[in-house]
Amino acid sequence: METGEEMEQILKKRQVLLFFVLLGIAQAGSTIRRYSVEEEAENGFFVANLLKDLGLEVEELAERGPRVISKGKKLNLEFNRQTGDLLLREKLDREELCGPTEPCVVPFQVLLGNPLEIFQAELQIRDINDHSPVFLDKKIILKISEITAPGSTFLIERAQDLDVGSNSLQTYSISPNFYFHLNLQDSPDGTVLPQLVLDKVLDREERSEIRLILTALDGGNPPRSGTVQILIEVLDINDNAPAFSKLRYEVQVPENSPVGSQVATVSARDLDIGDNGQIAYAFSQASEDIRKTFRMNATSGEILLVKTLDFESIQAYTVYVQATDGGGLSGSSVVFVQVNDLNDNPPELTMSTFTNHIPENAPETVIAVFSVADPDSGDNGKMVCSIQEDLPFVLKPSVENLYTLMTNTALDRETRPQYNITITVSDMGTPRLTTQHTIAVYVSDINDNAPAFTQTSYTIFVRENNSPALHIGTISATDSDSGSNAHITYSLLPPQDPQLALNSLISINADNGQLFALRALDYEALQAFEFHVSATDGGSPALSSQAPVRLVVLDDNDNAPFVLYPLQNASAPCTELLPRAAEPGYLVTKVVAVDRDSGQNAWLSFQLLKATEPGLFSVWAHNGEVRTTRLLGERDVLKHRLLLLVKDNGDPPRSASVTLHVLLVDGFSQPYLPLPEVARDAAQDEDALTLYLVIALASVSSLFLLSLLLFVGVRLCRRDRATSLGGCSMPEGHFPGHLVDVGGAGTLSQSYQYEVCLSGDTGTPDFKFLKPIIPNFLLQNSERENDTNPSYRNSFEFS
Repeated sequence: METGEEMEQILKKRQVLLFFVLLGIAQAGSTIRRYSVEEEAENGFFVANLLKDLGLEVEELAERGPRVISKGKKLNLEFNRQTGDLLLREKLDREELCGPTEPCVVPFQVLLGNPLEIFQAELQIRDINDHSPVFLDKKIILKISEITAPGSTFLIERAQDLDVGSNSLQTYSISPNFYFHLNLQDSPDGTVLPQLVLDKVLDREERSEIRLILTALDGGNPPRSGTVQILIEVLDINDNAPAFSKLRYEVQVPENSPVGSQVATVSARDLDIGDNGQIAYAFSQASEDIRKTFRMNATSGEILLVKTLDFESIQAYTVYVQATDGGGLSGSSVVFVQVNDLNDNPPELTMSTFTNHIPENAPETVIAVFSVADPDSGDNGKMVCSIQEDLPFVLKPSVENLYTLMTNTALDRETRPQYNITITVSDMGTPRLTTQHTIAVYVSDINDNAPAFTQTSYTIFVRENNSPALHIGTISATDSDSGSNAHITYSLLPPQDPQLALNSLISINADNGQLFALRALDYEALQAFEFHVSATDGGSPALSSQAPVRLVVLDDNDNAPFVLYPLQNASAPCTELLPRAAEPGYLVTKVVAVDRDSGQNAWLSFQLLKATEPGLFSVWAHNGEVRTTRLLGERDVLKHRLLLLVKDNGDPPRSASVTLHVLLVDGFSQPYLPLPEVARDAAQDEDALTLYLVIALASVSSLFLLSLLLFVGVRLCRRDRATSLGGCSMPEGHFPGHLVDVGGAGTLSQSYQYEVCLSGDTGTPDFKFLKPIIPNFLLQNSERENDTNPSYRNSFEFS
C-alpha cells in the first residue's frame, strides 16, 4: 500500500507532466490565424492555402493526415492534402451562423498526426446585402384627434433587416404631404426608430383620413428597401393622452417558465371619461420573435408567454408597449425582459477522430480527439471531463475545450484484450448535468483465450407435457478473442449417467446455443437431470470450455386425485358403522387420497357433494375427516349414502369422487342387523375368520405336543445309558499313577490338575472330568475371593 509521501510524489510527477503537455499545446496554438470569406460563396470556394501557416511541405502534408474540425460542426470545410488548400464544402449563411453578432467569427482547428499537433484558426464570414428591410405589419393605423397640437410625435412600427453593418437598416422616408414630416430617433439597442411629427392642425370635417407611404432603406450597394402604408384616422376632440405609470419596466423570467404564465403587467391612466378614457394596450415596434413569444392582453395590460423561452437562443427581449385611448391618443413605454439561464442543457461531446484497434506494445498511441461544448452560461456552461482511473489511458486537455485521449503505457494483449473507456463530461451547474460516451478499444489478438460462459452453471425450468421441439433456453458464452478465434460452436457432452438418453431428450443449436426439448417431458417419470454443454472456438488449436446445465421439469396438473380409502373398485361398498349415541363432531371415517402431482397441484381439499340427510354429516376440507354435525334421532334412517368430492388446487383443478355408506347401530356389540346383504356379508366374513382361527390353533397345539414327547424320550434314553455304566472305578492296574496336568496356556492364568476317570471295560477314549486338584496357595486365594466374590467360586465348578 502506498504511503502519503509516495502519493504526493506521484501527484507532483503528474502535475509536471500535465504542465509540459499544456505548454506544448499552448505553443502549438499560440498564434491564431484568421481567414475571411463572404457569405453565400459557392461550394468549392478557395479560402486559403495553409501550407505556409502550418510550416509543412507538400510531401509532409499527406503523412501527417490533416483534419479540419469546428465546434458544433458549424463549418463544413474541406482540406486538400495534396495542395494544402482550404475549400468550402457548402454555402455559408452568416445570419444563420451568427445572427445579429458582428463580426461573425467561427473558430476551427486543424489536427495533424505523427506527432499530434493542433493548429488553431478562425474564419470570418463577411456579410453581403442579401436581405431587404421588412415591415411585419402590412398596414399601420394611427388615430389622431383633430385638436392635437402641431409638433406632437407618433411612434411608428419599425422595419426588420437581418443584415448587419452597413447593409443593415439605415434610414426611413415618407411620401410627400402637408401634415406630417418624419423624425428618426436612435433606440437603446442601436436601431433607428421612425416617428411622425404633426406639422399642421388636423380638421376632421375637412379630411377624415390621410394615407402615407413609409419606406425603409438599408445601406447596401445597391440599397434594398421595404415599404408599408400608414392610415391616419382623424378623430373628434380628445383632451388627454394615456400616460404609463412607468416609462421603463424591467423583469427577469426563468427560461423554464410555462407557456401561459405572466411575464409583466403594464398600467396607464387616461383622465378623460367615456370612450376617450378607455385604454387599449398593444405591442409597438415588435419584432417577429417578440410576437411569437409574447401576447399582450389589450384590456389588462398583462404580457403573457405563448412560447417556451430559451436562454441559449435569445437572452433578452426589448418590448415596446403602446396604450391608446378611444379618442386615438396614445402613450408608450418599454419593457426589458431578461431571460434567466437554467442548467437545462447537458454537455455535448463531438468525436473528431477515433481509432479503436491498437497494436500491442505500441507506446503513447492517440486513440481519439474530441471536443465538448455546453450552450449554458456561467457555471452552467463550465465543464469537467474525465475517464476511469483504473485504465492505462490519459486524457489531455487542449484549447477551446478540445481533448486528446491516448495511451500512457504499452498495452498487453495477454493481460487485457479489450478496454471500454467511458468519457464523462459534467457541467458545474445546479443540478449538475452529465454526458457519457463509451468507446471500445481492442488489442490485436491471438487465440489464447478459451470461451467463457456467461454463467458458471445454468438452471432451466420446463413445464411437463411440453410440445416437441420447444425452445427451452439459451446457453451463451463469450470469447475475448476476435475473428475466427471468437467463433463459438456449442455441443452437448455425453452424460455421466449412462442410463440417461440425453440425445433423445435435448438438442442444442451449434451456432447460438439455443436448447430444444425433443419430446414431451413427464414430471412423474423424470423430475430433473443434469448435463454439460461445451463451447469450442474456431482457433488453431481450438480451445473449449464447458458448463453444467440442470434441467428441472415443472409439474403440471395432469393427474387427478386417487382415493386410497375407501377403495372404490371393491366388489362390495365400504360401510362405516355409526353408533346412535354419537356426539356431534364424532369421527365417522377419514377419506385418504393422494395426487401424483406436486406443489399446489397436490394440495387436496374435500367437499361433501350429496348426502341422504345433508345436515347430519360434514367433511373437513383439509384432512377428509367425516364427522357428525348433530345428535342422532329416532327418525334418522339406518343407512346413509355420502358422495364426496376430492379436488386438487391446480389450474384448472382436477377431482375425483368417492361414495361412503354409513350404517347406524345401537352399539358395536350388536353388529348384525336385519339389513339386506350388508349384515349377511359381515356374518359370512366373521364365520370364515373363526374357522381359520380354529384350524391354526389345532395345528399349533399338535406341534407343541409332538415336541414335548420327543424331548421326554431323549431324556429317558440318556438316563438309561448312564445307569448301564455303573459308576466310575479306578483300578490301579489300569491307569497310570500320575494326574492329568492342564497347563495355563489358555485363558486361565494358573495351571490346574484334574482327576480323570475312564471305564476299564470299555475301549472307548471317552473320559469324564471329576474335580480339580487345586494347589494350596490357589485354594487359599480362592477362599479369600469367595468372601467377596461368589462368582469367582462358581468358576471352578465343572460337571
